[in-house]
Amino acid sequence: MTEFHMIIGLAIVVSFLLLTILNYLRMSRGRTFLWARGLSFAAAGLLLIQYVVGFALLGDDRRISALHYILALAVIIPVGAEHMMASANRSEKDRSRIAFFTSFAALVLVAVVYSIGDSNG
Repeated sequence: MTEFHMIIGLAIVVSFLLLTILNYLRMSRGRTFLWARGLSFAAAGLLLIQYVVGFALLGDDRRISALHYILALAVIIPVGAEHMMASANRSEKDRSRIAFFTSFAALVLVAVVYSIGDSNG
C-alpha cells in the first residue's frame, strides 16, 4: 500500500506542476485552456484519494515525520482557495493570478511532502 501511496503522490506532484504551468500561461499570456479546470478537479480528486490511503497507512509501523502529515493537510488551504476564489465574481486577470499563486503554493507543498515521504521510504 505504501508503493501505491507513493505513486499517487507522484501523480499529484505532476498534476500540480502541469496546473501551475497552465495557470502561469493563463496569467502571463492570457491564454485559455478548456481542460485546465478538469485538471484542477482531477488533482484535487487525487489529493482526496491520497488522504484516504494516507489515513489507512497511519496504523502501519513506518516512521514518518510529523511535518509530512502537517504539510499534507495544509495542501487543502491553497486547493480550497483556488476552487473558492477562482470562480468568484472577479475579472479574468484576477482569477488567473489567484489560480497561478494557489496552484504554485500547492505545488511547493506537495513537492515537499513527497520528498519527505520519499526520504522515509
